[in-house]
Amino acid sequence: MSKRIAFLGGGNMAEALLMGLAAQPESGLRGALVIEPVEARRAELIERFKEFELRAVAKADAFLNEVDLLILAVKPQIMERALAPCREHLSGAPLVVSIAAGIKTSTLEAMIGGEAPKVVRAMPNTPALVGEGATAIAAGQHALAEDLDRAESIFQSVGRVVRVTEDLLDAVTGLSGSGPAYVFQFIEALADGGVKNGLPRAEALALAAQTVKGAASLLLETGEHPGVLKDRVTSPGGTTIAGIAALERGGLRGTVIDAVTEATKRSKELG
Repeated sequence: MSKRIAFLGGGNMAEALLMGLAAQPESGLRGALVIEPVEARRAELIERFKEFELRAVAKADAFLNEVDLLILAVKPQIMERALAPCREHLSGAPLVVSIAAGIKTSTLEAMIGGEAPKVVRAMPNTPALVGEGATAIAAGQHALAEDLDRAESIFQSVGRVVRVTEDLLDAVTGLSGSGPAYVFQFIEALADGGVKNGLPRAEALALAAQTVKGAASLLLETGEHPGVLKDRVTSPGGTTIAGIAALERGGLRGTVIDAVTEATKRSKELG
C-alpha cells in the first residue's frame, strides 16, 4: 500500500480512513498529508496521529509532488474550488480516489487535468467511522486493475468493499450510502415497540441495536440467504410469525424497496 498518501479535506471520513490505516501495521502509513483549511481541525488531527508523522496544512504545497495516492474527501459542491490549487502539485500523477457523492470520474479527470489521470470513485458509508463500513468502488477510464486493488485495500481497513461499474454507484448511494439512516429508524421503531410493551427505554434500545448487529453478523458470517435465517426463527403458530405477519400487513418490504429507489433517483438528480 502507498506510503505517501494525502487527503484533500480532513473531515470524519478522512479521519476514519486514517484510523483504519493506522491500525494496520502492514499499511505502511507514514508521512501522511491532510489539506484542511480549519486550523482547529488541523491541530486535532496532528495530535491524534502524531506517531504517524501526519502533516496537516491549510493549502496544497509541493509535498503533493511526492504523493502517489490522493483521496478527495471534500463535499461535492466545493470539489472544483478545493482541487484547483492542487493541480500544479500533482506532477507525480498519483492515483486519485474520490469519496464525493455524485461527481463522475470523467468530471474529476477534467478537473485534475494532465494526461490520462487515474481516478477511482468510492462510496463509503458512516459505519466506516467504527470500522464497519460498506464501500463500493468503481474505476475511471484510465484506472488500472492495480489501482482498484490499492483503493480496495484502503477501504478494507474500515469495513467491507465491493467493486461495481460506475453506473451503479447511484444505486449504491440509495442502498448502503443512505442505508444506515433506514437502519437507525428501524432500530428506533424496534425499541419503541419494546417501550410500548413495558421495557425501559435504555434496555429496549440496547436490545434493539444488538439484535440488528447480531442478525447482520450472523448473515455475513454464515453466508445464508436472509429468508433461510428468518425461517429458522419462525416456528409454526409462534410469536415470530405473528410479528412477521404484522410487518407484511404494514408493507415493510415494499416500503424499504421504495426508499432505496427514491434515494437512488435523488442521487442521479444531484449527479
